[in-house]
Amino acid sequence: MAAGNAGPRHWPRVLLALAAGWLLAAAWGSVVQTQFNLQALVALGVPVPPGVRALTTLQDLAGFAPVYAGILAAGWLPALGLAAWLAQRWPSARTALFTAAAGAGMVAAVRAVDALAPMPVFIDATRGWPGLLSMAAGAALGGWLAARLSARL
Repeated sequence: MAAGNAGPRHWPRVLLALAAGWLLAAAWGSVVQTQFNLQALVALGVPVPPGVRALTTLQDLAGFAPVYAGILAAGWLPALGLAAWLAQRWPSARTALFTAAAGAGMVAAVRAVDALAPMPVFIDATRGWPGLLSMAAGAALGGWLAARLSARL
């Protein structure tokens, strides 16, 4: 059963599927932004030993990932809502719709935050295409996971 047609007793599982994808996307994005930031330091000649890299990644998962998850949710809500609506009309494209919508929703949300933030970009890794696309890939993977898990209902 598609998530858009889920009966009342299926909604908790649909929400769990969405949460699993959302958490995957938030963790992925946090790790990506951390690695891009650390690599920028390395390019400036700052040594970043593996232990520091690992500790910084864990600290960002605890500190930045929740902020990014909120940004991600703001982009996913309208994007995945549209994907679910379109999937009712084209059920065979459901997974592709959710995957594309999750990636596009992330990009839209990040660009909206950038437009409102006082600094040029809120997430430095998204300043260029490689970082933005790397984070969007994680969001798309999260959308794919949510679609696949909720398709089993």
